[in-house]
Amino acid sequence: MIKIVILVFVGGAVGAMLREFFMLIVPTPSRGFPLDILAANVVAAFLLGLIAGLHSRKVASDEVYALIGIGMTGGLSTFSSFAYGSSELMIRSATGAVVASAYVVISLVMGYIALIAGRKIYSIRQ
Repeated sequence: MIKIVILVFVGGAVGAMLREFFMLIVPTPSRGFPLDILAANVVAAFLLGLIAGLHSRKVASDEVYALIGIGMTGGLSTFSSFAYGSSELMIRSATGAVVASAYVVISLVMGYIALIAGRKIYSIRQ
């Protein structure tokens, strides 16, 4: 039990650092669209789908799932940044409600597609 908690902790720290790297390297368009948050969340969804698929097929161990699937992807993606990005679009954009709604829909759809794609990767290789 303690081993799993430590793995989640370490994975979360790595994921949080990766998210910060996304914030530093992914450009923010002039209108303030949170492309960095979107990119981090979509990559995290893909990785979660991939590791969940591998774990369900017994290719990845419980420990690897805890480290990557729970810890790292949890640290990389963040609902609070997603909510913050949405609220900033709502407040700062002249067409706030439309742009924020589009961001929410795009984030959810792309995240879902990335998750499913990650889950399908392993089954394609077999």
